[in-house]
This record gives sequence, structure tokens and C-alpha cells, in this order.
Amino acid sequence: GEFREVCCRSRFYSQSWPSCKYLQFPAFFFLASSDPTVYFREDFADQDGWTSRWVQSEHAGKEFGKLEISSGEFFHDEVKDAGLKTTENARFYGVSAALSTPVESTEGKTLVVQFSIKHEQKIDCGGGYLKLFPSSLEPKDLHGDAPYNIMFGPDICGPSARRVHVIFNYRGKNLLLKKEIRCKDDELTHLYTLIVRADNTYEVRIDNKKEQSGKLEEDWDFLEPKEIADPDAKQPENWDDNPFLDDPEATKPEDWEQPETIPDPDAKMPEDWDEDMDGEWEPPVIDNPDFKGEWRPKQIDNTNYQGEWEPEMIANPNYFEDEQLYIQKDIKYVGIDIWQVKAGSIFDNILITDDEDFARNLAKETFEASAAGEKEKKDAKDEDERKKREDERKAREAAEAEAEADDEQEDDIEDDESAFAEDAEVESSLNDAEAKAEEIKDEL
Repeated sequence: GEFREVCCRSRFYSQSWPSCKYLQFPAFFFLASSDPTVYFREDFADQDGWTSRWVQSEHAGKEFGKLEISSGEFFHDEVKDAGLKTTENARFYGVSAALSTPVESTEGKTLVVQFSIKHEQKIDCGGGYLKLFPSSLEPKDLHGDAPYNIMFGPDICGPSARRVHVIFNYRGKNLLLKKEIRCKDDELTHLYTLIVRADNTYEVRIDNKKEQSGKLEEDWDFLEPKEIADPDAKQPENWDDNPFLDDPEATKPEDWEQPETIPDPDAKMPEDWDEDMDGEWEPPVIDNPDFKGEWRPKQIDNTNYQGEWEPEMIANPNYFEDEQLYIQKDIKYVGIDIWQVKAGSIFDNILITDDEDFARNLAKETFEASAAGEKEKKDAKDEDERKKREDERKAREAAEAEAEADDEQEDDIEDDESAFAEDAEVESSLNDAEAKAEEIKDEL
């Protein structure tokens, strides 16, 4: 009874218990997931019912794209695989939904954010992430600068910038993950999972497999450094930080001093040069090949070198320890707040819970089952398209070959006609010559 209540309530369903898809899970699932708290779950299974739960932003100055329910061009199950699809190119998308159970505090708990997305449009620039918002959000005024608690998911911009964002808002600052996690960029559905644990560790999973993990304090700049350089420290006047010095025994060679330029020895005064009129003639100057530049003594190691001076490190007055970095407070909304150059992404299977086993098992029962079938349909679609392209290529080549054959036949006909005309002309010429010869005979 408790599981039935949690399931139906968390999915925003007004349906009766027998129609809930939760019943499809095997018995071991109920045993493995002991009383999970499901803050939010959405799979868009009721088709257009999503419009009653999600609020479209009307923020001034933004041209928002239209979202619709779609399973895409290839899928495992058209109903179960339906999700929220972006449909218009070069648009912002801004929608949000209230959590069925708002997060007051995750103290002592794990927080799991999980969802799937399919970029079947071969996305080249656009976001595919979710944001978790506090209660201060005005859903109809959702926009890119609206404060959020967590931003998580893939973001693609060009061939090199294809990363998974994990951004935490901490004391008013948005902190980016210092490690790189490359996102998936093919046309299939992929599942993204963020786990934040009460021991201040985290894990990012893609397609239910670990991609990155670590400690919050190490992989984000949550805290100030424990020590800083003393801002009042000054380098001692007698500190020797020169690793080399002039060799005191070095002497400048006697022939070192040479002018940088010299008169051109091959130049000759023009024959028409008139010194009375033109003044005294001077040859042009050229670079002196013997010029060596400024003389400097050889450098030798400085035996008194003390190294580069560094100020003394002192305790950072702004440093404080925070053993509760993992805690998230006041999460009331989940939202899609993105920009896409090329639309066609499908969001689905959104889950926010406190139980990572629940999320992992749910992924096996939903995403993994659908992913295998989806790939089969995608492969079949690709094969059909390949055959279609091959048939079109063969038809095109056959048409070109037929056209070429027709051209060759026309050329042969023209050649025959030309040859006949030439023969006629030759025969006519012979006849004319014979007639002329007869005339000459008659005259003689």
C-alpha cells in the first residue's frame, strides 16, 4: 500500500493503481528499495497531460521554442519511450515543474538526479541539461539568469566542447566541476545520473555506468584555501634571486668594437657627378659583416643564488571548514532552461530521489530495456536508408549509362551521315572533272 501510494503520487498520476507502470517491476525491486523518497518523477506517459504539470516561461525578451510529446524517429516502445521534444531551431526553451515532494534539506541523505535525453537531430550546438530551482523561482519568469541549486547534464557546442556539466550553487556562486566528463553525442538515448552522498562524495553515471567520481571539496572550489601568501610580506633588499652573474675575469677582445655599417667598398662615384653642383660624393653604406653588437661578459653560476623569493604562507582569515558541502536545501522546481541551434532533443525519465539503488534499478527496468530495442530500430532504420541510397545510386548510374549509350548511338548516326555526304561530294567532284575533260577534248 505504501509503495502504491508513493508511486502514483510521485508520478502525478490520477490513474487507478492497476494502470500504474510501477507494477511492471519484479518483486526483488521492492525488496531492494526500502522506502525511497521520490521527490519527482516524470516519464510523460500520459502524453499531453504534461502541460498540466509543467509551466512555460513567458520571460520578456526571450523567444521560446515549442515543446511536444514525441518518441522520435526510432524507438523501442512508442508509448513508453515518449518524451518532451524540442521542435524549433535557434530557440530558447524554458519550462519547469514543481516537485511532488519539495526538498527541504538533504542532511544525512543522498541526492540523486537522473534523466535521459536523445539527440536524434545530430546536435552540433545546444544544451541538454536540467536545473533544480529553489522556491524563489517564478515559473513564468524562468530565464538563464534565474538562480538555481544544481545544473546537471550534457552541453554541446562544436566538435571540441562536448561535456557534462555539474554545477553547484554555493553561497551565491555557481561552481563548475574541475574535471572533464565527455558527454555522448550520437543519436541514441542516453541516461545521465548525478549522485551526491552524505559523506561529501559524488558520482556521475552515464547509461548506468560510472564515468567520474571523487570528493566535493577536491573537484569544486567550494572552500577558500587554508593558507595564503602573506600580503604584507616584502622581499629582503639583500635577497639574491639572480641565478647567473657576469664573469669578473672576462675581458672584451681588442677587435670587438666595429661599426654597425661601413661604406660600400664596391660603390663608385657616377661619371656625371659634379661636386660643385652635387656636393662631395659619399658611397652608400652597407651592413658591416664584422659588427658583433654590444659586448657582454660571459655568464657564470651565481654561488650566492637564493632562489625565487616567495612570501611566507599564513592562515587564511577567510577559510572555514564545511563538512556539509553535500547538503542541498530548498529545492522546489526542476526545469529545462536551454538554448538550441538545432532542435530535436527528447527529455524523458526524469527522477529526483534520495535512493541511488532505486534509481539504478529503475534505470535497468526502463532505460536499459528501451535502449536495446531502440538501437535495433536505429540499426534497421540506418540499413533501410543505406539500401535506399544504394538503390538510388544504382538507378542513377543506370540512367547515366543509358544516356551515355544514347549519345554514342546518335554520334554513330551523325558519323554515318557525314561519311555519306563526303562520298557524295567526292563523286560530284569526279563528275565535274570528267565533264571538264570532255569539253577540252571537244575544243581540241
